[in-house]
Amino acid sequence: MSEKKGSLSISSENIFPIIKKWMYSDQDIFIRELISNGCDAITKLKKLEMMGEYSAPASETGGDADAMLKGRIDVECDNKGKTLTFIDNGIGMTSEEVDKYINQIAFSGATDFIQKYKDKSDSDQIIGHFGLGFYSAFMVADKVEIDSLSYAPGATPVHWECDGAGTDYTMTDGTRDRVGTKITLHISDDCLKYCNEYSVREVLDKYCSFMPQEIYLTTVDAPKPEPKKDKDGKELPPEPPKPINDISPLWARTPSDCKDEDYKDFYMKVFHDYREPLFWIHLNMDYPFNLKGIL
Repeated sequence: MSEKKGSLSISSENIFPIIKKWMYSDQDIFIRELISNGCDAITKLKKLEMMGEYSAPASETGGDADAMLKGRIDVECDNKGKTLTFIDNGIGMTSEEVDKYINQIAFSGATDFIQKYKDKSDSDQIIGHFGLGFYSAFMVADKVEIDSLSYAPGATPVHWECDGAGTDYTMTDGTRDRVGTKITLHISDDCLKYCNEYSVREVLDKYCSFMPQEIYLTTVDAPKPEPKKDKDGKELPPEPPKPINDISPLWARTPSDCKDEDYKDFYMKVFHDYREPLFWIHLNMDYPFNLKGIL
């Protein structure tokens, strides 16, 4: 694909000029939006895998060639480079899809996917509307880059970037060699706290603690921890990274599978209260409507 330049198509009149300041009341919501987009992309690919339209390589299933796709979102903070990066192993995009879902602001990729697979897909599992939520990144970034490779056989990776000063973008062939999408935010000088792992972790805990795909948070060039040793002085293998979220929240389980201690621990974790709850009600019903929750 030769380099393509153009101006973003605005589906809603005058929407782009107001995104940076007025799109959301809370600036940090952009992290939730980009994580939601990553979750949607993984959910879409898992649906295609279940329908036999995609087979995940062993590298994406935890090493088991017969297992299903293991969804993962990586968030990387880079203080020195002043960037915040979101990487998912979801469905990815072709240049045509970037043109459709990114270059046309407010066109919903989630809605389009549900419409195409409406008889085969559980629309409740598609969180967001890829399009407007993506552009929330410009509330904190001077420039945003996308590197994506579609799951489609023979797909060519695509690179997209926009500086956010106007509506002009550049799109070229990319270099990504794994199915999925990488979004890099070049953070504005007045928002550099979003390059800090502790600030980002606070936002992730606030909005993403129960997102349906595993989320991992790292810092580029972070010092490695001292290796631990056993009682004989031998170095132990490093502990595998742990996701910052719980993809199987308590309210999604069957009440009979939950113990009192589970409810108490859940309450203390969510509400940061050392006191035990007085009581709780676990709602899990599927008629006359679906409802799951804990009061």
